[in-house]
Amino acid sequence: MKIYTKTGDQGTTSLLGGRRVLKSNLRIESYGTVDELNSYIGLLRDQEVNQKREAVLKEIQDRLFTIGATLATEPGKEHVKRPDLLEGDLELLEQEIDAMEDGLPMLKNFVLPGGHQVVSFCHIARTVCRRTERCVISLMEEEHVDELIVKYLNRLSDYLFVLGRKITQELGVDEVTWKPRN
Repeated sequence: MKIYTKTGDQGTTSLLGGRRVLKSNLRIESYGTVDELNSYIGLLRDQEVNQKREAVLKEIQDRLFTIGATLATEPGKEHVKRPDLLEGDLELLEQEIDAMEDGLPMLKNFVLPGGHQVVSFCHIARTVCRRTERCVISLMEEEHVDELIVKYLNRLSDYLFVLGRKITQELGVDEVTWKPRN
């Protein structure tokens, strides 16, 4: 099977369920941004400091594929076979956040992204996650979207923020906080 089909050469693509839509459609933008986020999670998973978190990061990538498949499904065609997102997926993120926060100092200021390349990767993934969340919420204003998707993305951005802080600690680099001029 060839990777190119030429069916999108006119600027359209198919949703799961068969309907063709413009590639600029908000639904396509939403699951495309999920795909971008998934790529950044893969970059984080590949970092040596995250070897012990490899299974969790892969689980997150799996859930992002689930979210992408759900968003790629034509409204009204929810019977199309695809994996489910579950409350337990949120609980996993919350457990991981709690475990990482346990050894972190209390945060009293905003944290500036950076300090180490891997920490910067966390912040890039976090901001892409927030953009993904905004896309999905915009889509939700037009069409039905499972609220669990928004909850998962919200929790994932929290996870990525805390992961950045935890990696800062593990690598022994300074956490740079924002100190406003006034």
